[in-house]
Amino acid sequence: MSRPATLAGWLAYLETLHPKPIALGLDRVRAVRARMDATIACPVVTVAGTNGKGSTCALVESMLRCAGYRTGLYTSPHLVRYHERVRIAGRDAGDEALLAAFAAVEDARAGAPGGPVPLTYFEFGTLAALWLFAREAPDALILEVGLGGRLDAVNVVDPDVAVVTSVAIDHVDYLGATRGDIGREKAGIYRPHRPAVCADPDPPPTLLATAERLAADLVLIGRDYGYAGEGTQWRYRGLRGERFGLPYPALRGAYQLANAATALVVLDLLHARLPVAAGAIREGLLTVALPGRFQVLPGRPATVLDVAHNPHAAHALAATLGDMGWFPTTIAVVGMLADKDIAGVVAQLRARVDRWLVATLPGPRGASAARLRDALVTAGVDPASIRAFGDVAQALAAAREDAGEADRIVVFGSFLTVAAALSAPAR
Repeated sequence: MSRPATLAGWLAYLETLHPKPIALGLDRVRAVRARMDATIACPVVTVAGTNGKGSTCALVESMLRCAGYRTGLYTSPHLVRYHERVRIAGRDAGDEALLAAFAAVEDARAGAPGGPVPLTYFEFGTLAALWLFAREAPDALILEVGLGGRLDAVNVVDPDVAVVTSVAIDHVDYLGATRGDIGREKAGIYRPHRPAVCADPDPPPTLLATAERLAADLVLIGRDYGYAGEGTQWRYRGLRGERFGLPYPALRGAYQLANAATALVVLDLLHARLPVAAGAIREGLLTVALPGRFQVLPGRPATVLDVAHNPHAAHALAATLGDMGWFPTTIAVVGMLADKDIAGVVAQLRARVDRWLVATLPGPRGASAARLRDALVTAGVDPASIRAFGDVAQALAAAREDAGEADRIVVFGSFLTVAAALSAPAR
């Protein structure tokens, strides 16, 4: 078979290489990587967590870049374009670079001694990113775990600093149904005698036990580092002393202070190799950007986009909506995957929403609008306040039509939901 000639062709091809969309395990990825030139020579920061990992990665990248370092950043999923997943020096990878990387992975995968190695979409993309980073030789590399930690493809790289941002219930089919199960899986990114940061203020005992078993150097929020808001500024307490008068990060939400403090403790741990001056820290906090994390679109009515898709994230979203002040009416545009805790998410946001516009998400995992409506009614939402739509674009158009200038629209429930909103025609 001839190889794809376009990025779209490659991405379609990647979906055919493994019978399952998600298949955790490192053996296949290690086997293919061993046949590739994908050695990483710079310091590596790996970030796992139920929520907060994308923000923490963005904050570390922003401050390092403001200090003059050339960074590599790997994240997932993307919102609008696949290119978002691989960033070098603050720029998304281009088509030419991604095509070359995919070809290199395919050479290694297809030419394996035992026959072609089946890789999932995420595994193939992770190997392509590592191949690109090996050639670009950044000063620092930041890797966001896709799912869990221990068996995630990103974990084929040994990090110099490993971070678990939070442990909450999500992806129970793959990680387990308890915080203990999930904490154990996420702690699998820790390494012997290397810094292992935990930003969850109440880490499950399994995470602590795993860190001890691995002989990792555990750094805990609340014990080894912390933060405190002080009016219009905040204070950080870390491994290298305190920093006062810090500006709030450009990412909105009080919970972002924990992510910012965690990014700063990462910099503390990397200081000997990558020192960052106070001015770069301030600039990095003020200029960090991450679409879909309480992203407020310009214009009226106020429109908030947030990828919150589990109760833990929905709780944070509800708190930040409360901090925005008063709006006559809040209209929610909601699309979720069927395997998420829909009732748990709704319970966190019910008090903040007046009208619900539910939308079907595409694909085999997408929940139908009818299912979302049933879940809302079961959770105690007035059926008269719910309308159903065939897709997110239709729901958002209806919300914009219904909302007054002083009202608020909040779009949430999935990366797919926010992506559809960002791609929808402007009003």
